[in-house]
Amino acid sequence: MCYFNYMAAVLQRPPFFFWRCGINKDSDLIYNERVRWKEVRVIDENNGQLGLLTSEAALELAYSKGLDLIVVAPNATPPVCKIMDLGKYQYEQMKRQKEARKKQVTVEMKEMKYRLRIDVGDLTVKNQHLKEFLSAGNRVRVTIMFRGREMAFPDQGRALLKRVATDLAEYGTVTQEPKMQGRNMSMMMEPSKEVLAKMKGPGKE
Repeated sequence: MCYFNYMAAVLQRPPFFFWRCGINKDSDLIYNERVRWKEVRVIDENNGQLGLLTSEAALELAYSKGLDLIVVAPNATPPVCKIMDLGKYQYEQMKRQKEARKKQVTVEMKEMKYRLRIDVGDLTVKNQHLKEFLSAGNRVRVTIMFRGREMAFPDQGRALLKRVATDLAEYGTVTQEPKMQGRNMSMMMEPSKEVLAKMKGPGKE
């Protein structure tokens, strides 16, 4: 493309041409005049393979179409560029990131404390809360608190934790066996594979 044709293509660009030349808040995005490799592999706006072009030739081709030259695979050899509208590309990237955030599971650490001499009613209520925590994808710390002479009966604490783990087996698995820490004994649990599979939904890895 001769100089005059090149300038004609430039003048057809949108009024914010200089903003689109590469100065953008997304510093990881390489496009237009920031594309400075000797050669790049080019894909056109219809996903057609144009092969290897110099960066200058690829940029002139993009400008002649009123579009942008965007690097989509900077680590490839040579880098891969696509001719397309910058605004459309950024919008699509934003949508992908938003969808990815929706699929992310926020994992929190929850704790439930028991007394060694807990009655059946309280045990049932606390276990129900643990089921809800695990079903929501959270990890849990189950803690037995010992009072006074109860410190002489650590086996009873382990037995209670084992009972809790058995009751919650459908919802969680033990990741850390009961461990004594001062006057407390704790074990760690995380959601079971079945719970995590339900959270991800059918057909999702």
